[in-house]
Amino acid sequence: MYAGVVYLGLVALAGVAGVRLLHRLTSEEDVTGALPFLSGWRPEQHALSRFHVRWYLATLVFLAFDVEMLFMYPWAVVVAELGASALWEMFLFLGALVVAVVWAWREGAFRWV
Repeated sequence: MYAGVVYLGLVALAGVAGVRLLHRLTSEEDVTGALPFLSGWRPEQHALSRFHVRWYLATLVFLAFDVEMLFMYPWAVVVAELGASALWEMFLFLGALVVAVVWAWREGAFRWV
């Protein structure tokens, strides 16, 4: 009954094991205990160091616009079929996002200095 799922799991495990083995055979040194690299550069600070609070506000603004796009793509497909009610729904949604952007602006999310 679940033979396909078990088979797919075994294939995935074999693929991961194969890639690990290929890495072990071709790498010059064991890097599993090494520090993380940032595009080939050694990190200048610890990986668990704290970020400035302004990055959290910038993240919230990004998420607001990201969720907006997730809602607008399917809406754009069906807006012609739904008519005026779909337009009012989108204007209400965009109004809520404008409130979020105004709040972020007042909190200083767009100031980088």
